[in-house]
Amino acid sequence: MKTKYLAGLAGFAIVFSMAAPAAALDMEAIKASIAEHQKLPTFTPPGEPFDAKSCMAGKKAMVVPFSSAVEFTGGVATRMTEIAKEIGFQYDHYQTQGQPSQWIQGINQAITQRYDLVDVLMSDPRVLAPQAMQADQAGLKIVAAHASGFDTPAPAPFQNVHIDYTQAGRLMAQWAILKTEGRANVLAIVAEDSFSANSLQNGIKEVMAECEECKVQYLNVPVTDWATRMQSTVQSALLRDPSINYILPIYDGMAQFVVPAVELTQSADRVKIATFNGSPYVLQLVQQGEVEMDIGESIDWVAHAIVDAEMRMLCGLPPVKDPKVPLYIFDASNAHTAGTPPQISTGYGDAYLSGYRKLWGLQ
Repeated sequence: MKTKYLAGLAGFAIVFSMAAPAAALDMEAIKASIAEHQKLPTFTPPGEPFDAKSCMAGKKAMVVPFSSAVEFTGGVATRMTEIAKEIGFQYDHYQTQGQPSQWIQGINQAITQRYDLVDVLMSDPRVLAPQAMQADQAGLKIVAAHASGFDTPAPAPFQNVHIDYTQAGRLMAQWAILKTEGRANVLAIVAEDSFSANSLQNGIKEVMAECEECKVQYLNVPVTDWATRMQSTVQSALLRDPSINYILPIYDGMAQFVVPAVELTQSADRVKIATFNGSPYVLQLVQQGEVEMDIGESIDWVAHAIVDAEMRMLCGLPPVKDPKVPLYIFDASNAHTAGTPPQISTGYGDAYLSGYRKLWGLQ
């Protein structure tokens, strides 16, 4: 597979590349990987059982999400507080609108009010290093949950609750290769200012490097530019290379800008979209045929997994190396199971609900 880099437009940071010499493509392994993630998720305990109610008595935690207004991050944060209430300890949601100054204020409040733990859920820990040191010195555990994959740990003193972002990247690339029978010409849209983007991009690169007849271009659109430049930049890429047959936006929040670009360039017949997160409004686009595939994570499952890992931190138990949050592929065959219209955390089954309650000694 070939490699190339193209210049940006009007100073806008756009990176295009194509992969290096390919290893042998194992199409059967790709089929098996996709099929495994099309099965309804089952619950796998991330650690040994413990008495959560007893060990968490009197402890208090705070979640300071990337943005409370974003459906995914706000939804996870809210569910974390509700789960803690069921267990019997205080977990507060510090409301934010995606501003670093608000993340800093939340951490400072957790320090001054003597919380035991503060979680900067899905925020970029790199911009919070001074506040993290202050929290650590004050005796708080500071956590970067759902911020990166296993290959990109948050810097000390942050503790991690990783999500397998790299696998999500692999699945997007595998899907494109499988559907094109090994002839994928991919436009992968990344956001390098997001801490988790590195892991997602690594997964895509790993798989695409195995496909000799595939091509991939990486288009970097910073999060702050999605609303203003995503659509026009994708349109330009599609017009410049009419052989592109797949677009892989690494976050499905990009899809609302990618779909119009595909439609306006009259590319819908040849260009398919596969993405990641499982946001309800994007699952509706899957139902409508405008997005072909979305790898979903259950917001409720994610919230349970993070609370579990953080309770283990506060209870002095061995840390969770893998929270075992499943990735589940939604496409035309099963998108209806998410509801009509799709609902948060719907379509994944409920095996985790009794699984966690047994794990925590609640039943």
